[in-house]
Amino acid sequence: MSAGYPYRTRRSRPNRSAEAEVDRPRSHAAIPAAIVLAVIALYLARYTVLFPFAFGVVLFFSGVSFLSTRLNPLSPHFYLTRKPSWAAIGVVFLAAVLLVYAAYEMWQRSWGPLFPHL
Repeated sequence: MSAGYPYRTRRSRPNRSAEAEVDRPRSHAAIPAAIVLAVIALYLARYTVLFPFAFGVVLFFSGVSFLSTRLNPLSPHFYLTRKPSWAAIGVVFLAAVLLVYAAYEMWQRSWGPLFPHL
């Protein structure tokens, strides 16, 4: 013990939940990836309308996974240091909904075959 401090000061532990939302960078990397996948799916719709539907389902489950990283503390991805931004999650869900809707409209209006013609 030093002469100036008659007792030991105790350092408190930082609050991890408060620290998690402050100054943590959020990733926007999913936004261009979702847009590129949507464009590719719409291009491949000339061959079959199942492509946009399948890509839409995959993007929907990816959006659920991204949402789980932000909301579900039981998910191991909840404790990542860099999480997807809310905008990225929204764009992934939006692309999924638009692709499924586009596949439905293409099928209803017979703009593309259901099965590819080989």
